[in-house]
Amino acid sequence: MNEADTRANLIDPKLKASGWTDRQVTREYYYNRDHQYTEGRIILSGDRVRRGERRKTDYLLRLTAGFPIAVVEAKPDEVEAETGLEQAKGYAKDLDVYFAYAANGLKIIEYDFFTKLSRDLASFPRPDDLLERYRSGTQIDARKIPYAVAKPFPKQRVSPSWQKDPLLHPYCPESLCGNTPRYYQEAAISEVIKRLMQGQKRALLAMATGTGKTFISFQIVWKLIKSGWIQQRHPERPARVLFLADRIILRDQAYNTFSPLADGISDPRHLIKGHPPNLNRDIYFGIYQTLWSPNQYNQRLFEIFPPDFFDLVIIDECHRSGFGTWREILDHFGNARHLGMTATPKQDENIDTFSYFCAEEPETSVNDERPELGSWQPPAYEYSFGRGVDDGFLATYRVHRVRTTVDTTGLHLQDAIEQGAEVFIPEDVEARDWYYTPQFEREIALPDRTRAMVKHLSKLFRQFGHMNKTMVFCVDMDHARLVARFLQDEFGAETGLDNYALAIISDEGQDARDWLESFADSDKKAPVVATTAELLSTGVDVPSCKNIVFMKTLSSPLMFKQIIGRGSRIDKATDKYWFRIIDFTGATRHIDQWDRPGGALPKPAAGPQTATLKGVVFHVDSNDRIVGASVSVRTGPNTQQGPIRTDENGDFTFSSLPAGAMSLICSVPGFARREITIETIADETVTIEVPLKPVRKGPRKIRVVGLEVTIADEAIFLIEDTGQQLTLDEYRDHARQQVIKAASTQRTLRNIWVDPEQRSAFLDDLRKASVDSDVIAEVMGQPEADTFDLLSNLAFGSPIHTRSERATAFRNREQLYIDHHSENARRVILELLEKYRVGGVEQLQPGIFSVSPFRDWGGAVTISRWFGDVEELGTTLNEMQQRIYPETEAA
Repeated sequence: MNEADTRANLIDPKLKASGWTDRQVTREYYYNRDHQYTEGRIILSGDRVRRGERRKTDYLLRLTAGFPIAVVEAKPDEVEAETGLEQAKGYAKDLDVYFAYAANGLKIIEYDFFTKLSRDLASFPRPDDLLERYRSGTQIDARKIPYAVAKPFPKQRVSPSWQKDPLLHPYCPESLCGNTPRYYQEAAISEVIKRLMQGQKRALLAMATGTGKTFISFQIVWKLIKSGWIQQRHPERPARVLFLADRIILRDQAYNTFSPLADGISDPRHLIKGHPPNLNRDIYFGIYQTLWSPNQYNQRLFEIFPPDFFDLVIIDECHRSGFGTWREILDHFGNARHLGMTATPKQDENIDTFSYFCAEEPETSVNDERPELGSWQPPAYEYSFGRGVDDGFLATYRVHRVRTTVDTTGLHLQDAIEQGAEVFIPEDVEARDWYYTPQFEREIALPDRTRAMVKHLSKLFRQFGHMNKTMVFCVDMDHARLVARFLQDEFGAETGLDNYALAIISDEGQDARDWLESFADSDKKAPVVATTAELLSTGVDVPSCKNIVFMKTLSSPLMFKQIIGRGSRIDKATDKYWFRIIDFTGATRHIDQWDRPGGALPKPAAGPQTATLKGVVFHVDSNDRIVGASVSVRTGPNTQQGPIRTDENGDFTFSSLPAGAMSLICSVPGFARREITIETIADETVTIEVPLKPVRKGPRKIRVVGLEVTIADEAIFLIEDTGQQLTLDEYRDHARQQVIKAASTQRTLRNIWVDPEQRSAFLDDLRKASVDSDVIAEVMGQPEADTFDLLSNLAFGSPIHTRSERATAFRNREQLYIDHHSENARRVILELLEKYRVGGVEQLQPGIFSVSPFRDWGGAVTISRWFGDVEELGTTLNEMQQRIYPETEAA
């Protein structure tokens, strides 16, 4: 039997005999057959989009609609069941379930993630057996806790025996919520609830922008409230939840997401807008600033709530708001469970956040297969931007890096004066000799540089589409206004739009909010470009945004990840499946394994951990020692010591460090943050001084006018495996090396090319190395060229022929071969040649006979008779490929 027969005749009956059903009748004990749990990665070929293969498991076993428990991987009865075990384990890890089965109908192998053991079974376990084993493995059993009785949602069919278990309780129905959770959302929901039921007080979700963290938090609250679990400590009153954000737009989005909790008779939700607080609702939504605001008695709003008022506090984007602010609010509500949500991985900037929320997590290896990477306390669930791209739930991206001449070399002020530029220096400003990209537009205004960047950006817009929604991130509000003005001058007249480009900044008040609403609306044509400083970096959902432009430098990896998250959403309404990052300032150096699909593993620090670092932090002007400065040392991508605080003398000490280069990060409120590269030595102590400059509010800038600025270089290609960004010449060289690595001579390349299987494997290997034939055709300006000729020219310098030229040459050169066939067969050969002329050699595959006109001629069955039989038809397809690329060409 093949796999389908094995499943239908052997595996399905065994599942049903053990109590599993193939239909969701009572929301209990059923399986999803052929469960596809990813969308398939979005793959770019030039500007064309295609989907990669979706991941799916043959069976996903569910105890209830809200709780998957196991996967089954099926194999044909003639194949050993063991061949599917690792596959099943991989699916189980993806789907966050604890049991995996490989079966061929005759044999069943179980892998138990609790015991880490496999065993042979005669039949599948019954649902109740798996539930008991799950409860035993996790030490979670809702039956042992005296629960309050919660009123189920009207018309909701829930097993009475499971109604009080939040893990097993169904999700909010799709008819109410509009969505069902994706696989990673199910895993996140389960992991948080599991920790709360185990008695954990804090939990953290680290999930990329666009992955639905607010929806996840709502489903968690739905399960906790509807099951009655969260009321266990106080049956006399309803459960209460606080959703805490740092922006009104995020607070209001959450309020709307939680709307299914309003049943039409009463609404438990309440927006906290100021004093005095309303203490008669159940689900509260507020921002830090409002809760921090004092009344006339100098009592802060959060202090008016009783400390035990809330059962659960959810902190959205918890990495972004000052730790001190929300920490005091959480300390006040210390009896509640605390759920943090962040869109970024662990970094030196948010280490306090991870330390707080992950303090109860068990220490685990950074990578099971690489123990030398060390250990850490991970969040309850993590889902990176790169993984979202890999799964096809987030838009993929292309990097376009541009540098001006002044960014490449820096600006020497005296040289600028000698070249005829006018320099205006405010009286109270001391000029430097040299200025570099981080100082541009912060300390020194260079309108000519901005104009050159906008001119080049305009050229790119005309190439890529000048009506694509775009966000441009600028240094400050003045810079944002200038960029908007220059872009409006470029495109206003030709588009007829007075608002083609607008500066959406906080100074514009209500106007900016109105402009932002229009910009975010996919149905509104304008504004097309929004320039900003900080306002659009977080909390703004513009699914149709196609370009993210950096005209400001970024020292913060977290800010970079937040900003590119503005482009990460897929928007089917505007056919947006990918976005472009246009980088003028080197911001894309922050791309790391969190952002890259299938990102490279971090490298461990090598050698012994015997180095010591000592230092002192002081005020650069007064030389006063700074007490309580936050200091940390980043020794690798996932390894860090600190932060620690400087002592009463402003001193700090780190011991047990590896030898070599690493980064020291120091920050103090009111001072500019510093990151310094240091070099430690094994078995020795290195001493450094860290002077900090106070932040000067509203610094006046030097202004340079009349400077000649041009584009120095451009890199538009991203090699995904390494994150390397290449210029056009570098990309050509990279592509040449990849071709030659597989085919050292033109003859070898030709022999690979005329064999469909070898050709397919060869092209797949090139794509994995970020070499795409469509991209090569685009950059070489040869859209009609045959792919073989492009690659042959790239690697060996041979002439380039178009597909049309090769098709014509075939007709002229192979006339005897064509005439050798019958009239109908000749008609097929000539039509195949036309298919090749339009679409290339990949058209000469058996599947071509299912399209017109072959379909109209009777398809492969009828056509094969014109050639003698099916085998002869296949031989003809192969012969045509051999003859289109004659061997003599590669001599």
